[in-house]
Amino acid sequence: MALDVQVTFDATDPQRLSEFWALALDYEVWNPHDGREPWEVFGVDLGPSRTHRDTWSAVVDPEGRGPRVLFRKVAESKTTEGRVHLNVDVSGHGKGTEGWRKVRDKADALVAAGGTVVREVDEPLGRCLVMRDPEGNEFCLR
Repeated sequence: MALDVQVTFDATDPQRLSEFWALALDYEVWNPHDGREPWEVFGVDLGPSRTHRDTWSAVVDPEGRGPRVLFRKVAESKTTEGRVHLNVDVSGHGKGTEGWRKVRDKADALVAAGGTVVREVDEPLGRCLVMRDPEGNEFCLR
């Protein structure tokens, strides 16, 4: 049996990044107050004070299949390129103009939400847009 995975990002603004990544992944921003899963079950150790809930945010797959993505507040901003990035498949591995139109439409929505397109890659193994989220984390949209 495979193990559960949670992807965690350091962030200066966890709420903003969770909203961006909810859009990017077709996820939902997780609401700790909706009664589905309390913080303790969620795996966030709040310590003795419960006032630190604003230092965390997360997005979840509404169908429960994909990993949860957690954003935790840090004081410093991103300073170097990460060695890990997400590949977001919006084309459904679609080829040709229809698949690429889906990529471009999603990229337009993500740019409107604060993302940036870095470059287009068109190689024998595939085509994608390299993008950055509002805090500079790179990912590929394909």
